[in-house]
Amino acid sequence: MALPETPTRFIFFTGKGGVGKTSLSCASGLALAEAGKTVLIVSTDPASNLDEVLGTPLGDQPTAIAGAPGLYGLNIDPEAAAFAYRERMVAPYRGLLPAAAIASMEEQFSGACTVEIAAFDAFAKLLGDDAATAAFDHVIFDTAPTGHTLRLLTLPSAWGDFIASATGGASCLGPLAGLETQKALYGATVAHLADPKMTTVVLVSRAEGAALREAERTRGELADLGVTNQRLALNGVFTAPRGEDAIADAMTLRGLEALADMPAALAALPRSQTPFLPLGTVGLTALRQIAADTAAEATPAGPAPAAAFPSLPGGLEDLIDEIAAAGHGVVMTMGKGGVGKTTIAAALAIALARRGHRVTLSTTDPAAHVAQAVDGTVPGLTIARIDPKVEIAGYRAEVLEKAGKNLDAAGRAMLEEDLRSPCTEEIAVFQAFARTVDGGKDHFVVLDTAPTGHTILLLDAAEAYHREVLRTRADMPEAVRALLPRLRDPGFTKAIIVTLAEATPVHEAERLQRDLARAGITPFAWVITQSLLASGTTDRLLRQRGAYEAPFIARVATELAKRTALIPWAA
Repeated sequence: MALPETPTRFIFFTGKGGVGKTSLSCASGLALAEAGKTVLIVSTDPASNLDEVLGTPLGDQPTAIAGAPGLYGLNIDPEAAAFAYRERMVAPYRGLLPAAAIASMEEQFSGACTVEIAAFDAFAKLLGDDAATAAFDHVIFDTAPTGHTLRLLTLPSAWGDFIASATGGASCLGPLAGLETQKALYGATVAHLADPKMTTVVLVSRAEGAALREAERTRGELADLGVTNQRLALNGVFTAPRGEDAIADAMTLRGLEALADMPAALAALPRSQTPFLPLGTVGLTALRQIAADTAAEATPAGPAPAAAFPSLPGGLEDLIDEIAAAGHGVVMTMGKGGVGKTTIAAALAIALARRGHRVTLSTTDPAAHVAQAVDGTVPGLTIARIDPKVEIAGYRAEVLEKAGKNLDAAGRAMLEEDLRSPCTEEIAVFQAFARTVDGGKDHFVVLDTAPTGHTILLLDAAEAYHREVLRTRADMPEAVRALLPRLRDPGFTKAIIVTLAEATPVHEAERLQRDLARAGITPFAWVITQSLLASGTTDRLLRQRGAYEAPFIARVATELAKRTALIPWAA
């Protein structure tokens, strides 16, 4: 069976970035609509590409998908949701309070904290308010990469616990002020998530070790939250006759080994399996092909014409030479989930260390796998991770020590209540991020950053963080004060965009580059990973996939990037 069973009204697709959540959620929604159901597909990903896959521009209201009667799409745009939330909270006071007071309120409702609360508020209404989705037989959530998804799914309990423990309503200044009135909605959201008759969670994975480990971690954490109606969807499973091609043999063997080592609890879940498709999954025709359960219906195979690509970009060596010449600084790998940021970050860190430099390899990704990407000990290389739980505990203790020591009992209780807010995590993690970047003054720091949407929210949080930290503390760490200038300094920070040679990852990377430009950051280079075109494969389907890559490689190398490296898929 190519698509997972979707018997409940609410269906979540979740998993490691790049495993195909959007493709499978859209294919499932299309299949339900063509079976006569009315279906709404919702993206909760800050870096959504739902519009592109469905072929219809989407907004924050259900939009009919062209060519698919009964199918609708909706994006929960965090920035738009934050603007609407801010206006809802501030508008009643316009004309009643002085302009300076209004400006102060607007400032309190700025930054990542408001973005997250607003996005959750929109999500909770769709899941917890039956009237909001009464017109639909099914509501499918195409969720963000795993770390963001887990945080999103735990927010109902987090906000509920925060509100329940508050002695005088939500004391957190600014964004949390409107939460008290939402208790009933959040309670219904929690109930719907945990009701197996209402909600199914589809864990999407590739037949790869890292993706399956992520799926198992998600399975366990969701089960702990009471969400037990789970299914496993294996996507892009490739099999080829043995002995005909080294690349095809390696890809087949990796998949078989990963499935054989699958954790028992994950293997016990009801399972669907979608075959490897050599072309992209953008548009309704491609989505229907997923449901067809065969790769044979693809366009006839054939290599990329030699004239289309007289020379492919080289590997990482030239980039490493240029980075190493500076002697110190920060390197950030950035891009859509699943494109290989961790692998490239590890490769860069190891190469710099082997050239005699002192290097720290770290990650800000909630779903960190950076330690697994380094095989053995490399002299001069230190591996670190910004762990949200550790940073939150340290931040709370520091704020209570510095800002709470002179408060009376009531004031200290209010501060402690403020620090129980889930917003605290963004602040704590950002401080750790700034400290890590500070290390680039005297050695190399290589940061394997989170998937695109999370990364941009993190970077955008800098100035909001400056304001927020001043609200609870009398001083600001120098590392935080210097962070944005350092990120904007091309001599200090090298931002490397990592992508696959496919439509959605390249378009996503383009958006990332535009967002970075607005933040005053110019990418140093683009790296295209896992290229079958450059692999030398002779397998029919893999050669077809390689031919599909050619125009995307050309566009990156000639139009988008100042420097380009191409990494072949390696056996």
